[in-house]
Amino acid sequence: MPPPTVKIDPYRAAAARIIGAALTSDRAYARLAHLTDHIGNRISGSQNLERAIEWAISEMKRDGLDNVRAEKVMVPHWVRGEESLELLAPVPRKLQMLGLCNSIATPAEGITADAMVVHSFEELDRLGEQVRGKIVVYNAPYANYGASVVYRWEGASRAARYGAVAALVRSITPVSLQTPHTGSMNYDPAQPKIPVAAVTIEVAEYLQRMNDRGDRPRLRLKMEAKFLPDAESANVIAEIKGSEKPDEVVLIGGHFDSWDVGQGAHDDGGGCIVAWETVRLLKELGLRPRRTIRVVLFTNEENGLRGGNGYHDAHKAEVLKHILAIESDSGVYRPEGFGLAETAPLQARSNMREIAKLLSGIGADQIAADGGGADIGPMMREGVIGASLDVDGTHYFDIHHTPADTLDKVNPRELALCVATMAVMAYTVADLPEPLK
Repeated sequence: MPPPTVKIDPYRAAAARIIGAALTSDRAYARLAHLTDHIGNRISGSQNLERAIEWAISEMKRDGLDNVRAEKVMVPHWVRGEESLELLAPVPRKLQMLGLCNSIATPAEGITADAMVVHSFEELDRLGEQVRGKIVVYNAPYANYGASVVYRWEGASRAARYGAVAALVRSITPVSLQTPHTGSMNYDPAQPKIPVAAVTIEVAEYLQRMNDRGDRPRLRLKMEAKFLPDAESANVIAEIKGSEKPDEVVLIGGHFDSWDVGQGAHDDGGGCIVAWETVRLLKELGLRPRRTIRVVLFTNEENGLRGGNGYHDAHKAEVLKHILAIESDSGVYRPEGFGLAETAPLQARSNMREIAKLLSGIGADQIAADGGGADIGPMMREGVIGASLDVDGTHYFDIHHTPADTLDKVNPRELALCVATMAVMAYTVADLPEPLK
Protein backbone atom coordinates (compact mmCIF):
# COMPACT_ATOMS: atom_id res chain seq x y z
CA MET A 1 0.00 0.00 0.00
CA PRO A 2 1.55 3.34 -0.99
CA PRO A 3 1.60 6.13 1.61
CA PRO A 4 -1.34 8.54 1.44
CA THR A 5 -0.91 11.69 -0.61
CA VAL A 6 -3.79 13.54 1.06
CA LYS A 7 -3.45 15.82 4.06
CA ILE A 8 -6.41 15.60 6.43
CA ASP A 9 -5.44 18.25 8.98
CA PRO A 10 -7.08 21.04 6.94
CA TYR A 11 -10.37 19.07 7.11
CA ARG A 12 -10.54 18.33 10.81
CA ALA A 13 -12.54 21.44 11.67
CA ALA A 14 -15.02 20.91 8.83
CA ALA A 15 -15.43 17.24 9.76
CA ALA A 16 -16.16 18.19 13.37
CA ARG A 17 -18.77 20.74 12.25
CA ILE A 18 -20.41 18.21 9.94
CA ILE A 19 -20.58 15.51 12.60
CA GLY A 20 -21.90 17.91 15.20
CA ALA A 21 -24.57 19.28 12.87
CA ALA A 22 -25.68 15.83 11.74
CA LEU A 23 -26.01 14.51 15.29
CA THR A 24 -28.03 17.51 16.49
CA SER A 25 -30.47 17.56 13.56
CA ASP A 26 -33.67 15.55 13.22
CA ARG A 27 -34.18 16.52 9.57
CA ALA A 28 -33.11 13.15 8.16
CA TYR A 29 -35.46 11.18 10.40
CA ALA A 30 -38.34 13.61 9.81
CA ARG A 31 -37.94 13.29 6.05
CA LEU A 32 -37.70 9.51 6.21
CA ALA A 33 -40.84 9.52 8.36
CA HIS A 34 -42.70 11.55 5.73
CA LEU A 35 -41.52 9.26 2.94
CA THR A 36 -42.52 6.08 4.75
CA ASP A 37 -45.67 7.18 6.58
CA HIS A 38 -47.22 9.55 4.05
CA ILE A 39 -46.13 7.86 0.81
CA GLY A 40 -45.24 4.29 1.77
CA ASN A 41 -43.80 1.50 -0.35
CA ARG A 42 -42.70 2.42 -3.86
CA ILE A 43 -42.49 -0.39 -6.39
CA SER A 44 -41.56 0.61 -9.94
CA GLY A 45 -44.53 1.76 -11.98
CA SER A 46 -46.63 2.59 -8.94
CA GLN A 47 -48.31 5.88 -8.14
CA ASN A 48 -46.50 5.87 -4.80
CA LEU A 49 -43.09 5.96 -6.49
CA GLU A 50 -44.15 8.85 -8.70
CA ARG A 51 -45.55 10.71 -5.67
CA ALA A 52 -42.21 10.20 -3.91
CA ILE A 53 -40.32 11.56 -6.93
CA GLU A 54 -42.52 14.66 -7.12
CA TRP A 55 -42.14 15.24 -3.38
CA ALA A 56 -38.36 14.91 -3.50
CA ILE A 57 -38.05 17.33 -6.41
CA SER A 58 -40.19 19.90 -4.60
CA GLU A 59 -38.32 19.57 -1.31
CA MET A 60 -34.88 19.66 -2.91
CA LYS A 61 -35.78 22.91 -4.62
CA ARG A 62 -37.00 24.24 -1.29
CA ASP A 63 -33.62 23.27 0.18
CA GLY A 64 -31.97 25.50 -2.42
CA LEU A 65 -29.89 22.72 -3.95
CA ASP A 66 -28.35 23.18 -7.39
CA ASN A 67 -29.58 21.68 -10.67
CA VAL A 68 -32.53 19.83 -9.16
CA ARG A 69 -34.17 17.73 -11.85
CA ALA A 70 -35.87 14.47 -12.78
CA GLU A 71 -34.24 12.47 -15.58
CA LYS A 72 -36.81 10.28 -17.33
CA VAL A 73 -36.44 6.50 -17.23
CA MET A 74 -38.92 3.89 -18.45
CA VAL A 75 -39.39 1.12 -15.89
CA PRO A 76 -41.06 -2.30 -15.76
CA HIS A 77 -44.46 -2.43 -14.06
CA TRP A 78 -45.15 -5.74 -12.29
CA VAL A 79 -48.33 -5.99 -10.22
CA ARG A 80 -48.75 -8.60 -7.47
CA GLY A 81 -52.54 -8.85 -7.34
CA GLU A 82 -54.29 -11.21 -4.94
CA GLU A 83 -52.38 -14.29 -3.86
CA SER A 84 -52.67 -17.13 -1.39
CA LEU A 85 -51.25 -20.50 -0.40
CA GLU A 86 -53.27 -23.18 1.34
CA LEU A 87 -52.42 -26.58 2.74
CA LEU A 88 -55.33 -28.85 1.77
CA ALA A 89 -54.12 -32.15 3.23
CA PRO A 90 -53.40 -33.79 5.59
CA VAL A 91 -54.95 -30.81 7.46
CA PRO A 92 -56.39 -27.59 6.01
CA ARG A 93 -54.37 -24.48 6.83
CA LYS A 94 -53.56 -21.08 5.31
CA LEU A 95 -49.82 -20.56 4.84
CA GLN A 96 -47.77 -17.33 4.74
CA MET A 97 -46.31 -16.45 1.32
CA LEU A 98 -45.33 -13.61 -1.00
CA GLY A 99 -45.12 -13.95 -4.76
CA LEU A 100 -41.73 -13.31 -6.31
CA CYS A 101 -41.44 -10.41 -8.74
CA ASN A 102 -41.42 -11.37 -12.44
CA SER A 103 -43.42 -14.51 -11.70
CA ILE A 104 -46.32 -15.41 -13.92
CA ALA A 105 -49.79 -15.96 -12.48
CA THR A 106 -51.49 -19.23 -11.77
CA PRO A 107 -54.75 -20.09 -13.51
CA ALA A 108 -57.72 -18.35 -11.86
CA GLU A 109 -58.61 -21.51 -9.96
CA GLY A 110 -55.02 -21.85 -8.76
CA ILE A 111 -52.64 -24.78 -8.98
CA THR A 112 -53.38 -27.77 -6.76
CA ALA A 113 -50.63 -30.37 -6.41
CA ASP A 114 -48.59 -32.38 -3.95
CA ALA A 115 -45.52 -30.70 -2.47
CA MET A 116 -42.05 -32.14 -2.91
CA VAL A 117 -39.53 -30.60 -0.48
CA VAL A 118 -35.82 -30.43 -1.34
CA HIS A 119 -32.84 -28.92 0.47
CA SER A 120 -30.78 -28.09 -2.60
CA PHE A 121 -30.52 -28.11 -6.37
CA GLU A 122 -28.44 -31.28 -6.04
CA GLU A 123 -31.33 -33.03 -4.28
CA LEU A 124 -33.70 -31.78 -6.97
CA ASP A 125 -31.44 -33.21 -9.67
CA ARG A 126 -31.35 -36.59 -7.91
CA LEU A 127 -35.16 -36.69 -7.78
CA GLY A 128 -35.46 -35.64 -11.41
CA GLU A 129 -38.72 -36.83 -12.97
CA GLN A 130 -40.19 -37.60 -9.54
CA VAL A 131 -41.13 -33.92 -9.21
CA ARG A 132 -43.23 -33.92 -12.40
CA GLY A 133 -46.68 -32.51 -11.70
CA LYS A 134 -45.68 -31.39 -8.19
CA ILE A 135 -44.96 -28.11 -6.43
CA VAL A 136 -41.27 -28.03 -5.56
CA VAL A 137 -40.48 -26.44 -2.18
CA TYR A 138 -36.87 -25.31 -1.72
CA ASN A 139 -36.01 -25.56 1.98
CA ALA A 140 -32.41 -24.40 1.65
CA PRO A 141 -31.05 -23.07 4.97
CA TYR A 142 -29.63 -19.54 4.85
CA ALA A 143 -25.85 -19.46 4.34
CA ASN A 144 -25.36 -15.85 3.26
CA TYR A 145 -27.31 -13.63 0.91
CA GLY A 146 -25.12 -14.21 -2.12
CA ALA A 147 -25.11 -17.98 -1.75
CA SER A 148 -28.78 -18.36 -0.86
CA VAL A 149 -30.44 -15.92 -3.26
CA VAL A 150 -29.70 -18.27 -6.18
CA TYR A 151 -32.74 -20.34 -5.11
CA ARG A 152 -34.97 -17.31 -5.48
CA TRP A 153 -33.41 -16.31 -8.78
CA GLU A 154 -33.18 -19.72 -10.51
CA GLY A 155 -35.48 -21.99 -8.52
CA ALA A 156 -38.54 -21.85 -10.77
CA SER A 157 -36.72 -22.77 -13.99
CA ARG A 158 -34.64 -25.46 -12.31
CA ALA A 159 -37.85 -27.12 -11.07
CA ALA A 160 -39.66 -26.60 -14.39
CA ARG A 161 -36.89 -28.55 -16.15
CA TYR A 162 -38.23 -31.70 -14.47
CA GLY A 163 -41.90 -30.93 -14.99
CA ALA A 164 -42.82 -29.18 -11.72
CA VAL A 165 -45.99 -27.07 -11.96
CA ALA A 166 -44.94 -24.39 -9.44
CA ALA A 167 -42.14 -23.60 -7.00
CA LEU A 168 -41.92 -22.22 -3.47
CA VAL A 169 -38.69 -20.82 -2.06
CA ARG A 170 -37.74 -20.56 1.59
CA SER A 171 -37.28 -16.85 2.30
CA ILE A 172 -33.70 -15.60 2.00
CA THR A 173 -33.14 -14.72 5.65
CA PRO A 174 -31.55 -16.18 8.79
CA VAL A 175 -34.50 -15.14 11.01
CA SER A 176 -38.26 -15.32 10.64
CA LEU A 177 -41.33 -14.47 12.66
CA GLN A 178 -43.66 -15.75 9.93
CA THR A 179 -42.34 -12.96 7.69
CA PRO A 180 -42.03 -13.96 4.02
CA HIS A 181 -39.38 -12.14 1.95
CA THR A 182 -40.16 -11.17 -1.63
CA GLY A 183 -37.65 -10.24 -4.33
CA SER A 184 -36.92 -10.74 -8.03
CA MET A 185 -36.65 -14.02 -9.87
CA ASN A 186 -35.54 -14.90 -13.38
CA TYR A 187 -36.83 -17.34 -15.98
CA ASP A 188 -34.52 -19.46 -18.12
CA PRO A 189 -35.90 -18.99 -21.66
CA ALA A 190 -35.13 -22.64 -22.41
CA GLN A 191 -37.59 -23.86 -19.74
CA PRO A 192 -41.36 -23.53 -19.26
CA LYS A 193 -42.49 -20.65 -17.03
CA ILE A 194 -44.11 -21.73 -13.78
CA PRO A 195 -45.41 -19.57 -10.89
CA VAL A 196 -43.06 -19.06 -7.95
CA ALA A 197 -43.47 -17.56 -4.48
CA ALA A 198 -41.53 -17.21 -1.25
CA VAL A 199 -42.66 -18.90 1.96
CA THR A 200 -41.50 -18.29 5.52
CA ILE A 201 -38.90 -20.42 7.27
CA GLU A 202 -41.72 -21.75 9.44
CA VAL A 203 -43.76 -22.87 6.43
CA ALA A 204 -40.76 -24.47 4.74
CA GLU A 205 -39.88 -26.42 7.89
CA TYR A 206 -43.52 -27.42 8.42
CA LEU A 207 -43.75 -28.84 4.91
CA GLN A 208 -40.35 -30.49 5.37
CA ARG A 209 -41.57 -32.37 8.44
CA MET A 210 -44.68 -33.53 6.59
CA ASN A 211 -42.64 -34.58 3.59
CA ASP A 212 -40.22 -36.54 5.79
CA ARG A 213 -43.08 -38.34 7.55
CA GLY A 214 -44.67 -39.34 4.26
CA ASP A 215 -47.77 -37.22 4.93
CA ARG A 216 -47.88 -36.06 1.26
CA PRO A 217 -48.73 -32.40 1.84
CA ARG A 218 -51.09 -31.13 -0.82
CA LEU A 219 -51.14 -27.43 -1.66
CA ARG A 220 -53.21 -24.93 -3.59
CA LEU A 221 -51.33 -21.84 -4.84
CA LYS A 222 -53.15 -18.84 -6.29
CA MET A 223 -51.38 -15.82 -7.81
CA GLU A 224 -52.73 -12.98 -9.97
CA ALA A 225 -49.28 -11.55 -10.80
CA LYS A 226 -48.88 -9.76 -14.13
CA PHE A 227 -46.81 -7.25 -16.04
CA LEU A 228 -48.36 -4.05 -17.32
CA PRO A 229 -46.70 -1.94 -20.06
CA ASP A 230 -43.51 -0.13 -19.06
CA ALA A 231 -44.21 3.03 -17.10
CA GLU A 232 -42.52 6.42 -17.09
CA SER A 233 -40.40 7.13 -14.01
CA ALA A 234 -37.27 9.15 -13.26
CA ASN A 235 -33.99 9.38 -11.44
CA VAL A 236 -34.03 12.35 -9.04
CA ILE A 237 -30.86 14.46 -9.14
CA ALA A 238 -29.63 17.41 -7.07
CA GLU A 239 -26.20 18.93 -6.50
CA ILE A 240 -23.91 21.21 -4.65
CA LYS A 241 -22.02 22.67 -7.58
CA GLY A 242 -18.25 22.66 -7.21
CA SER A 243 -16.52 25.99 -6.67
CA GLU A 244 -13.42 25.28 -8.77
CA LYS A 245 -13.95 22.05 -10.71
CA PRO A 246 -17.70 21.79 -11.19
CA ASP A 247 -17.38 19.29 -14.05
CA GLU A 248 -15.73 16.75 -11.71
CA VAL A 249 -18.30 14.82 -9.68
CA VAL A 250 -18.53 12.88 -6.45
CA LEU A 251 -21.78 10.91 -6.76
CA ILE A 252 -23.71 9.71 -3.70
CA GLY A 253 -27.06 7.97 -3.75
CA GLY A 254 -29.42 5.08 -3.18
CA HIS A 255 -32.53 3.68 -4.85
CA PHE A 256 -35.87 5.38 -4.37
CA ASP A 257 -38.03 2.42 -5.37
CA SER A 258 -38.84 -0.33 -2.91
CA TRP A 259 -40.89 -3.50 -2.81
CA ASP A 260 -44.66 -3.30 -2.59
CA VAL A 261 -44.75 -4.51 1.02
CA GLY A 262 -43.65 -2.69 4.17
CA GLN A 263 -42.49 0.93 3.84
CA GLY A 264 -39.06 0.59 2.25
CA ALA A 265 -37.52 2.29 5.29
CA HIS A 266 -34.12 0.58 5.41
CA ASP A 267 -34.27 -0.63 1.78
CA ASP A 268 -33.68 1.94 0.56
CA GLY A 269 -35.55 4.99 1.75
CA GLY A 270 -32.96 5.50 4.47
CA GLY A 271 -30.06 5.28 2.02
CA CYS A 272 -31.67 7.94 -0.20
CA ILE A 273 -32.32 10.25 2.74
CA VAL A 274 -28.69 9.88 3.90
CA ALA A 275 -27.39 11.05 0.50
CA TRP A 276 -29.96 13.85 0.25
CA GLU A 277 -29.33 15.08 3.80
CA THR A 278 -25.58 15.08 3.10
CA VAL A 279 -25.86 17.86 0.52
CA ARG A 280 -28.58 19.74 2.42
CA LEU A 281 -26.39 19.76 5.52
CA LEU A 282 -23.29 20.90 3.64
CA LYS A 283 -25.28 23.74 2.07
CA GLU A 284 -26.64 24.76 5.47
CA LEU A 285 -23.08 24.82 6.87
CA GLY A 286 -21.81 26.86 3.93
CA LEU A 287 -19.37 24.12 2.90
CA ARG A 288 -19.05 24.25 -0.89
CA PRO A 289 -16.28 21.90 -2.07
CA ARG A 290 -14.03 22.32 -5.10
CA ARG A 291 -15.86 19.56 -7.01
CA THR A 292 -19.56 18.93 -7.46
CA ILE A 293 -21.34 16.56 -5.10
CA ARG A 294 -24.29 15.01 -6.92
CA VAL A 295 -27.11 13.14 -5.23
CA VAL A 296 -28.91 10.55 -7.34
CA LEU A 297 -32.06 8.81 -6.12
CA PHE A 298 -32.16 5.94 -8.59
CA THR A 299 -35.41 4.42 -9.81
CA ASN A 300 -36.06 0.71 -10.40
CA GLU A 301 -33.12 -0.94 -8.64
CA GLU A 302 -35.24 -3.73 -7.19
CA ASN A 303 -36.63 -5.30 -10.34
CA GLY A 304 -34.75 -4.02 -13.35
CA LEU A 305 -31.79 -1.67 -12.71
CA ARG A 306 -33.25 0.71 -15.29
CA GLY A 307 -32.30 3.70 -13.14
CA GLY A 308 -28.62 2.83 -12.86
CA ASN A 309 -28.38 1.96 -16.54
CA GLY A 310 -30.36 5.05 -17.47
CA TYR A 311 -28.08 7.34 -15.48
CA HIS A 312 -25.02 5.78 -17.11
CA ASP A 313 -26.47 6.24 -20.61
CA ALA A 314 -27.60 9.82 -19.96
CA HIS A 315 -24.17 10.80 -18.59
CA LYS A 316 -21.99 8.64 -20.79
CA ALA A 317 -19.94 11.59 -22.03
CA GLU A 318 -18.99 12.56 -18.47
CA VAL A 319 -18.71 9.14 -16.82
CA LEU A 320 -14.97 9.38 -16.35
CA LYS A 321 -15.39 12.80 -14.73
CA HIS A 322 -16.87 10.95 -11.75
CA ILE A 323 -14.10 10.95 -9.15
CA LEU A 324 -15.93 8.61 -6.79
CA ALA A 325 -19.41 7.04 -6.61
CA ILE A 326 -20.81 5.93 -3.23
CA GLU A 327 -23.99 3.87 -2.97
CA SER A 328 -25.96 3.46 0.25
CA ASP A 329 -28.13 0.32 0.02
CA SER A 330 -27.44 -1.83 3.07
CA GLY A 331 -29.80 -0.21 5.56
CA VAL A 332 -29.17 2.72 7.87
CA TYR A 333 -27.82 0.95 10.92
CA ARG A 334 -24.70 2.05 12.84
CA PRO A 335 -22.10 3.01 10.21
CA GLU A 336 -18.73 1.25 10.21
CA GLY A 337 -17.13 3.09 7.30
CA PHE A 338 -17.03 2.32 3.59
CA GLY A 339 -16.48 -0.63 1.34
CA LEU A 340 -14.14 0.32 -1.52
CA ALA A 341 -14.25 -1.69 -4.75
CA GLU A 342 -11.40 -4.17 -4.93
CA THR A 343 -10.59 -2.76 -8.39
CA ALA A 344 -9.86 0.70 -6.95
CA PRO A 345 -6.28 1.93 -7.43
CA LEU A 346 -4.07 1.33 -4.41
CA GLN A 347 -3.40 5.05 -4.08
CA ALA A 348 -7.14 5.74 -3.86
CA ARG A 349 -7.45 3.05 -1.17
CA SER A 350 -4.58 4.53 0.80
CA ASN A 351 -6.10 8.01 0.56
CA MET A 352 -9.59 6.89 1.58
CA ARG A 353 -8.10 5.14 4.60
CA GLU A 354 -6.43 8.39 5.55
CA ILE A 355 -9.62 10.42 5.09
CA ALA A 356 -11.57 7.87 7.13
CA LYS A 357 -9.47 8.79 10.15
CA LEU A 358 -11.66 11.91 10.34
CA LEU A 359 -14.48 9.52 11.31
CA SER A 360 -12.63 7.59 14.02
CA GLY A 361 -14.43 9.52 16.76
CA ILE A 362 -17.76 7.98 15.72
CA GLY A 363 -16.31 4.54 14.92
CA ALA A 364 -16.91 4.79 11.18
CA ASP A 365 -13.30 4.70 9.97
CA GLN A 366 -13.06 1.27 8.35
CA ILE A 367 -12.35 0.90 4.64
CA ALA A 368 -13.38 -2.64 3.70
CA ALA A 369 -11.72 -4.71 0.98
CA ASP A 370 -14.65 -4.54 -1.43
CA GLY A 371 -17.69 -2.38 -2.07
CA GLY A 372 -19.84 -0.67 -4.64
CA GLY A 373 -23.46 -1.12 -5.61
CA ALA A 374 -25.91 -2.24 -8.27
CA ASP A 375 -26.88 1.24 -9.50
CA ILE A 376 -23.31 2.50 -9.78
CA GLY A 377 -22.21 -0.79 -11.33
CA PRO A 378 -22.43 0.41 -14.95
CA MET A 379 -20.08 3.31 -14.13
CA MET A 380 -17.73 1.10 -12.16
CA ARG A 381 -17.36 -1.21 -15.15
CA GLU A 382 -15.99 1.78 -17.06
CA GLY A 383 -13.39 2.54 -14.42
CA VAL A 384 -15.17 4.85 -11.97
CA ILE A 385 -14.09 4.16 -8.39
CA GLY A 386 -17.07 2.71 -6.54
CA ALA A 387 -17.77 2.45 -2.83
CA SER A 388 -20.60 1.60 -0.45
CA LEU A 389 -21.64 3.00 2.90
CA ASP A 390 -20.97 0.05 5.23
CA VAL A 391 -23.10 -0.45 8.32
CA ASP A 392 -23.55 -3.04 11.04
CA GLY A 393 -25.92 -5.22 9.05
CA THR A 394 -26.48 -7.87 11.73
CA HIS A 395 -30.26 -7.53 11.46
CA TYR A 396 -30.66 -6.21 7.92
CA PHE A 397 -31.75 -9.50 6.38
CA ASP A 398 -34.23 -10.11 9.20
CA ILE A 399 -36.55 -7.56 7.55
CA HIS A 400 -35.14 -7.30 4.01
CA HIS A 401 -37.93 -7.32 1.35
CA THR A 402 -40.65 -7.92 3.96
CA PRO A 403 -43.72 -6.13 5.34
CA ALA A 404 -41.57 -5.50 8.43
CA ASP A 405 -39.24 -2.99 6.72
CA THR A 406 -40.92 -0.06 8.45
CA LEU A 407 -39.83 3.19 10.10
CA ASP A 408 -39.91 1.82 13.63
CA LYS A 409 -36.91 -0.37 12.71
CA VAL A 410 -34.80 2.76 12.09
CA ASN A 411 -32.83 4.19 15.01
CA PRO A 412 -32.74 8.00 14.61
CA ARG A 413 -29.23 8.33 16.02
CA GLU A 414 -27.85 5.61 13.77
CA LEU A 415 -29.47 7.35 10.80
CA ALA A 416 -27.81 10.62 11.85
CA LEU A 417 -24.46 8.85 12.17
CA CYS A 418 -24.87 7.55 8.62
CA VAL A 419 -25.43 11.13 7.43
CA ALA A 420 -22.32 12.30 9.28
CA THR A 421 -20.23 9.49 7.80
CA MET A 422 -21.37 10.06 4.24
CA ALA A 423 -21.06 13.85 4.50
CA VAL A 424 -17.51 13.86 5.86
CA MET A 425 -16.25 11.47 3.20
CA ALA A 426 -18.11 13.07 0.29
CA TYR A 427 -17.10 16.61 1.25
CA THR A 428 -13.44 15.79 1.83
CA VAL A 429 -13.03 13.80 -1.41
CA ALA A 430 -14.85 16.53 -3.35
CA ASP A 431 -12.65 19.26 -1.88
CA LEU A 432 -9.22 17.65 -2.22
CA PRO A 433 -6.73 19.82 -4.13
CA GLU A 434 -5.80 16.75 -6.20
CA PRO A 435 -7.95 13.79 -7.33
CA LEU A 436 -8.47 10.86 -4.95
CA LYS A 437 -6.15 8.61 -6.95
